[in-house]
Amino acid sequence: MMATTTLLKALTQAGLGSRRAMADAVMRGRVAVNGETAGSLKHPVDIEIDSVTLDGRAMELSPQNLIYIMMNKPAGVVTSVGDHRGRQTVIDILPQRYRNVHLHPVGRLDRDTTGLLLLTNDGGFTHRIAHPSFELEKEYLARVDNRLSAGEVRSLEQGVELRDGVTHRAVVSEAQGFPPFSYSVTIREGKKRQVRRMFAALGHRVVSLHRVRIGELRLGALAEGEVRELSAAEVSGLVGDGAC
Repeated sequence: MMATTTLLKALTQAGLGSRRAMADAVMRGRVAVNGETAGSLKHPVDIEIDSVTLDGRAMELSPQNLIYIMMNKPAGVVTSVGDHRGRQTVIDILPQRYRNVHLHPVGRLDRDTTGLLLLTNDGGFTHRIAHPSFELEKEYLARVDNRLSAGEVRSLEQGVELRDGVTHRAVVSEAQGFPPFSYSVTIREGKKRQVRRMFAALGHRVVSLHRVRIGELRLGALAEGEVRELSAAEVSGLVGDGAC
């Protein structure tokens, strides 16, 4: 029985990278099927028979054990599978048992931002969590150089003009009981360095930023640099039953 699917779906479901990263690899001519460069994301592939290579390396497309983990990302670590500048990545600090199962980060945290980061080898899960159309809430604790005025809080809540457009409504409150953090900020978007840029647009500098929640999943007491696997209930809570 043939296990035919599209090339993009085969690559992402095999956990070789995010949907965006795999689409980019195909369009740049880095992917070949049976020795011929693939020219379409919809190129048909039989994952049990066809040979698929990425940058000349053979890829395993057969179904694998899907893994979902959360990490408390430390500062100074790059959210990437690899870094051409030789900086330490989130893959580098994973326990050894997770090093060779094709995990990739779900979305990004800036190098200096800490806290909750998801990693998986399930491309469909990555798309469901990271794509802005799903508007999954992400909560951050921000330490800011100065207190906000009531008007500035309203500006953050109503939307701030950035170079790439006006931000969606945010939820902002004082971060009581979480020293040294000043404010809790919840957003539903994923613009690059969005929280820092929102404060900067109002003339404030974010001294430190820490993500504590994605959807209903909370970082909890997980120590800095540590990881744990998500339960089936936690995965379902993030994507909805059967969404992967």
